[in-house]
Amino acid sequence: MNQYISAAVIKELREKKKLTQAQLAEILHISDKTVSKWETARGLPDITFLEPLAAALGVSVAELLTGNCIANQNKSSNLMRSSVYVCPICGNIVHSVGQAMVSCCGVALPALEAEPCDIEHEINIEMIETDLYVTVPRHPMTKQHSISFFAYVTADRFEMVKLYPEGEAQARFALRGRGKHGILYAYCNHHGLFFKKL
Repeated sequence: MNQYISAAVIKELREKKKLTQAQLAEILHISDKTVSKWETARGLPDITFLEPLAAALGVSVAELLTGNCIANQNKSSNLMRSSVYVCPICGNIVHSVGQAMVSCCGVALPALEAEPCDIEHEINIEMIETDLYVTVPRHPMTKQHSISFFAYVTADRFEMVKLYPEGEAQARFALRGRGKHGILYAYCNHHGLFFKKL
């Protein structure tokens, strides 16, 4: 990390929590002079104090280090605002509702930005009984170049089907509730994420 906790952040978070320096010191089993040194930039907390200090101040370690407190503003939990992250090293797929800091294999992952389908990545959808049958017929499925997953997202559901090289670029999703207004995603390991609205 290229930044460490600052004196101003410790003081601000302690005051927000309505703790005195002595009370914070008691929680951490240190002297109030130590807390005073941290808050006046005459010393820094040892790295072993980061987790206990964050817990005492009611924030995450990331919030403690950056000074940015994150409030949960997504009270409706609309899954249509989901973000997807894919590790370029191991292929791990991470889904989050809203913004997140995601890393895998030591790499910070950006949220994928979906693009409308092009000719090679055209997502075909057929109704079979009460299911959506999804394919990407023009795309190769080799070990080097393939569709890695499909995702079907509605306001209240996020379903994903993992695909494997040398298999078929196809999946079935049960059409339920608000599914008629959902979005289908296909992820190509070379060209990224593509979408098609229902």
